Amino acid sequence: MEHALLSASSASRWLMCTASPRFEAQFPETTSEYAEEGRLAHSFCELKVLKKFTTSIKPSAYKTRLGKLKKEPLYTDEMDRTSDLYIEHLTEKAMGYENPPLVNAEVRVDFSEYVPDGFGTCDCIMIGGDMLDITDYKHGKGVPVSAEGNPQMRLYALGALKKYEPFYGGMIQRVRMTIDQPRIQSELSSETITVDELKAWGETIKPIAQMAFSGFGEFKPGDHCRFCRGKAQCRARADANTALEDFKDCLLPTTKNVEQAQQNAGANAPAMLTHDEIGELLVRGQNLVQWYKDLEEYALNALLNGEEIAGWKVVAGRSNRTFSDQEAALAAVIAAGYDESLVYERKPKTLTGLEELMGKKDFAEKIGQYVVKPLGKPTLAPMSDKREPYSTAAADFSGAAQGEQQGASS
Repeated sequence: MEHALLSASSASRWLMCTASPRFEAQFPETTSEYAEEGRLAHSFCELKVLKKFTTSIKPSAYKTRLGKLKKEPLYTDEMDRTSDLYIEHLTEKAMGYENPPLVNAEVRVDFSEYVPDGFGTCDCIMIGGDMLDITDYKHGKGVPVSAEGNPQMRLYALGALKKYEPFYGGMIQRVRMTIDQPRIQSELSSETITVDELKAWGETIKPIAQMAFSGFGEFKPGDHCRFCRGKAQCRARADANTALEDFKDCLLPTTKNVEQAQQNAGANAPAMLTHDEIGELLVRGQNLVQWYKDLEEYALNALLNGEEIAGWKVVAGRSNRTFSDQEAALAAVIAAGYDESLVYERKPKTLTGLEELMGKKDFAEKIGQYVVKPLGKPTLAPMSDKREPYSTAAADFSGAAQGEQQGASS
């Protein structure tokens, strides 16, 4: 697949670290099983969009292409289900228009007016009334991605405007950008802005994009390093994480919290970290841990490829015993005189397994009343996380509600 130097998918990185595009270019592009799974899942989505919203594919051709996709080695039943959910979400959107909207899948767009040689592919573009609607499907099960202020989505939108404005003139006044992650969350993440707001944003990134493209950018390590091909060998990132003396900067007793602590605890106060200091250390430590993990991964792959890393070697990790042929082993146990009921355990299907067996609609109608979703375990997250803050009162209420429901059903 052809990729732009300043791709939309990596915009969150090169907008922050303008030296990264040229730095990354010296490393070979790699893929992973997760990436290939994502590409296959996108193929299902594209095919189903064409079938649902266009007349460009005949039923027989659809059936043939769907059959071929299901024969791919990485195919799973889940891809079929999540792509169906994707179509459901798009259908709900389409029904929100007064008249049937234009719908296209896998649309190549050009946003080079704002980013040198910039181009990309939109998963789905929908146009109706005064709205340009872009939806991006993400198959991964990693971190939820927000559409709010998302540079990838905004670049796609700028490219889509360039492609369709000549046909629609000034009709398009608003742009809605949506991210669909059905394997992580059922709720869609969307942002709607005016065309003028979008174009104004595009103007603000022009000089940054030019700097990143020219090769005269600056390195700026941060969370955006996660998907950089050179993350393990980047000296700027290493310098940022090995300058451990910088940790002292966030331990200087200059905050109001320290002054208050001194008043409350007297001479012992300077030995106690304030909450502000702990927050800063958590951020620094988080980046340090991630950097070390990236170093480990790089070193392991280098050693496996026959290269040398001073002071390190590869050894076999811990493993567990397993049967070479489980069915044959169990048959031998039964043949030895052990009752079959002692050899096999009878277990009910999980909630997800039953939903797969019955289908979402039948599952909801027949046993939806017995399904509860308790509040998750308290988890530390940065303030930038889009989830609502944890509430102990809500957790207590959730537990009480479940108890009442169990009591009513007994």
